[in-house]
This record gives sequence, C-alpha cells and structure tokens, in this order.
Amino acid sequence: MDKKFEQEVRENIQRLGANPEYWKKSLDWMIAVGIGGNYSYNFAWMGLPIIQYPQDMVAVQELIWQVKPDLVIETGIARGGSLILSASMLALLDLTEAIENKTSLEPWKSNRKVIGLDIEIRPHNRAAIEAHPMSSRIQMIEGSSVAPEVVEAVKSAAQGYQRVLVMLDSNHTHEHVLAELQAYAPLVGRDSYCIVFDTVIDDTPSELIENRPWGVGNNPKTAMYQYLQSTDRFVVDEAIHQKLLITVARQGYLKCIKD
Repeated sequence: MDKKFEQEVRENIQRLGANPEYWKKSLDWMIAVGIGGNYSYNFAWMGLPIIQYPQDMVAVQELIWQVKPDLVIETGIARGGSLILSASMLALLDLTEAIENKTSLEPWKSNRKVIGLDIEIRPHNRAAIEAHPMSSRIQMIEGSSVAPEVVEAVKSAAQGYQRVLVMLDSNHTHEHVLAELQAYAPLVGRDSYCIVFDTVIDDTPSELIENRPWGVGNNPKTAMYQYLQSTDRFVVDEAIHQKLLITVARQGYLKCIKD
C-alpha cells in the first residue's frame, strides 16, 4: 500500500469514527437485523459455520496477517468456523514465508497452531473440525476456559511460542470474561492483540437478550474495562471498530503496547 493511499484510509477511518450518527445507524441495523434476524449464522469459512459478522472476520484476517502470530488461542468453538479461519491464515503465513525465503513448504512441520477451548465440544462439531484439511493445526481442549486445569493446560501448550493472539468468545458474563482476560491476556506480547467479542451486549436492549445470564452492565465490555484498569499493557485500538462500524466487538480490539 502506498503512503498516500494509507493516509487517505486513515483520514477516512477518522472521519467515520468522529460521526456518532454512523454508529447509531450501524447499531440500529445490528439490533434489527444482526441480532433480531440471527444474521451472523449465515456465514461459513472454508465450509464450516463461523457465526461471526463478515466485518469481524475481515478484521481478524487483517490482524493475523499484521501480527503474524505463531499461536492463536480462542475461547468458544461452537461449530468450528473461527478455528478454521485462524488455522487457514496461519497456513497462508507459512506459505508466504516459504515463497519469500525460497524454501520448500512443509506445512506438517510448522509450529504455528490454534488452540480452541469450549466447555462442551459436541461430537458432530468435533468430527467436522477433525475432518477438515486445516485440522492438523488445531488443538481442542474441552472444559471451562477459566477452570484452573484448563488454564494450566493452555499455558503449558503455549510454552515456546513467541507471538500469541487471543480471542475471547465463550460465556459472556462479566465474571467469566474478566477471568478469561486475567488468564490469557498475559500471554499476549507487544504489538499483538486480545480480542474481546460481544462487547455490543452493553448497547443492546435488555428484551433482546432475555433468558441469558449476561446483559447490560454484566457483559464482556464491563469486564474488559475493569481489566484495563488493572494493567497498562493494553489499549483499545479505536481505529478498528471505527472502520468496521458494524461489529460485535466495538472497543473490544485490545492492542498490547508493553512486554
């Protein structure tokens, strides 16, 4: 990307982010169509349902390409599409490096991988993930993401990895997300990211999230801001949600600025 175009993009993002009416209209659409119409259920990545907005899928792709992690940790597996997205991006990083270095590509020898956590991995979802061409890059751990034995298993598996990117998308209560942040955000190094999904819950009318243990005042965004008060290692990357506008992770893209 040439510098003139990069500057134009930055100015455009700033213009979008400075207009509160754009966010209001985006939120209105998300409430009416995104939440009311189960819009995020309509998409897949390489054949598996991903249950994410396309905008957030693109943002994750951009960050993985930018950060070039050797390990991605995801809480919440569901049907597996997000794991496949991360794994496929890691495969592309390996391919690109092989081309740039003019070396042979042996993906089965790559150390890059994705660790996915879920309190329940349903058999048909596990089978679909394990049958996928990207499965060799994926390690699944069943159990609560905040259970001590699961946290220890992840930390053990993460040893030796230099660049870790974390995505939190499981139980959306304040208590749970705060515990996830305390457990996994410290694994993220400088210039990488911890993404906190579904911060939009705090802006969602209560009647749309009835029969859920989370809601306004008790959700990923409230947990995220409490966590940010306890550390100076992370800042909200405002430019990401400003350019996306339609995102479940408004203010949830946390950039690590200190080792």
